[in-house]
Amino acid sequence: MQEKEPPPMPEPIRPARRGRAALVLAPCLAAFAALSACAGVGAPVPEPLPAAGDFPAPGDSPAAGDSPITADSPDTGDSPANPVAAHSTGVLVMAHGGGAEWNAAVAQAVAPLRDRIPLVLALGMADPRTLQAGLDSLAAHGARDVAVVRLFLSGASFLHQTEYLFGLRSDPPPWGMIGHRMTDGADLRPLTTEARILLDPDGLAGSRAAGGIMAGRAAAAAPERDAGVLLVAHGMGAEDENDRLLALMERSAQELRTTGHPEVRTATLREDWAEARAVAEDDIRAAVEEMRRRHGRVVVLPYRLYGFGPYADVLEGLAYESGPALLPHPLITEWVAERATSRFCAAGLPSPLASCAFSATPARGREPASF
Repeated sequence: MQEKEPPPMPEPIRPARRGRAALVLAPCLAAFAALSACAGVGAPVPEPLPAAGDFPAPGDSPAAGDSPITADSPDTGDSPANPVAAHSTGVLVMAHGGGAEWNAAVAQAVAPLRDRIPLVLALGMADPRTLQAGLDSLAAHGARDVAVVRLFLSGASFLHQTEYLFGLRSDPPPWGMIGHRMTDGADLRPLTTEARILLDPDGLAGSRAAGGIMAGRAAAAAPERDAGVLLVAHGMGAEDENDRLLALMERSAQELRTTGHPEVRTATLREDWAEARAVAEDDIRAAVEEMRRRHGRVVVLPYRLYGFGPYADVLEGLAYESGPALLPHPLITEWVAERATSRFCAAGLPSPLASCAFSATPARGREPASF
């Protein structure tokens, strides 16, 4: 039997920084003005989520005219016996938002926590309207200390705007987002709240949860561990932020390598930045073709919260297999509980979600200090 050629040391796929004519490749590009076509969070006035347990399953479509989920109220009930009603802590979960399936998947992920602590979900790109609605809802249920968990892949996503809105820094960002409209950062106004805000800086990328989920997805797609695996993420616009994201994705890739996959690589599509995306598309297609020649099979996994994104279009005409994204998966629920608990414990507060014992271990999802 001919011995297989050993694969080279895997490197993240970083698009070469070369000039190229900008191509309008997605509806999200024109100065972010068309982000509504990608996010799908259109209701300017937040509407409540269904009570825990009543969320539509991913794939179900809401009735015609239903608004996308934007912010919700904790399902605490009126009974004094309800343990949630007695909490002085609460959790605000931020997420990008998308179509009905995307929003329902995120809502289901946080639903199991809502009978243990007041919890609201604020969708949008650090949208001050949904964030304020979430804070108001938590205040109405007595939350004086609020852990803010950001269900984004990159911890850098909308971080400056988020810190400014919550009063954690005095300088507004150079530009900001209000709904789907990009605005001068000076137009943003800090949110109104009497609660102490405990903001978690981490994103999902590089976390134990993300690595475990991706390892499971790869094993399901290639149980014989005979395929190359490519993890593909949305990506960031700034080069330094994109490089940090790739470094965090590499942690998840390493977990897959330890389970026996012959080659695991990472890439970002830089989806909302036309020139960078054009280069990334070429590099991603080349990587899939190269791994298929080397191993015979390639599994492409979407390193994103939900769905396969635009990757089918990018890979059109190539032979590859695919698997699901991070959601749905119970490890995302655990990650939200862990991140909220880390904020409560750092503030000297007990957490209704988990023990503080784990907080002595640094979070895997945080960017290395060297960056």
